[in-house]
Amino acid sequence: MHPAKRFKVEDREALLSFLRQHPFVTIAASVGGRPMIAQTPVVVREMHDELVIDFHLSRGNILAPHLVQGFRAVMLAIGPDADVSPDWYESADQVPTWNYLSVEAEGSVAPLDEAEMIAQLDSLSEQEEARLAPKPLWTRHKMAPGKFEAMLRGIIGGRLFVDRLEGNFKLSQNKGEADRLGAAKGLGERSLAAMTREIETGR
Repeated sequence: MHPAKRFKVEDREALLSFLRQHPFVTIAASVGGRPMIAQTPVVVREMHDELVIDFHLSRGNILAPHLVQGFRAVMLAIGPDADVSPDWYESADQVPTWNYLSVEAEGSVAPLDEAEMIAQLDSLSEQEEARLAPKPLWTRHKMAPGKFEAMLRGIIGGRLFVDRLEGNFKLSQNKGEADRLGAAKGLGERSLAAMTREIETGR
């Protein structure tokens, strides 16, 4: 995370909303002294007053063999990002920078049993199919008998028990009003432009 406090997001609900809106994450872990990463879609759950993030990996994934004994990991979800040109600022002698939105979740990872993994897959399908409305929802029950069960053998499920949740929404908050508006104007129709405008005006 960027160390500047003005970019840090303290609102837990805003962080959870961001994770749910950007569910394709990068998992980073160091197992046996070797850095490893994986990418996967996730389902965010609050279970028994505990925040967990469920996922699955191909059994050929570099992290998959280590799920059985578990490990600590960081999940990174990223949103829109863009270069900000110094030409867009009113002030002179500025430098290029990068605006972005990101959320990190850190914690211990443990394997899911088969029933939990099936629940994760069903929840993930329901979560993502809902974004495609008004298309009718796809469910695994549309598959040929036995096909889903056969495909299960190729994946393994995991659960991250979150003990640290942090976010950065870097939207030119460190600039004066004229420079922030200039950055928003330069970003044109991109979603970051509206976000930068909303932050600077307090709307």
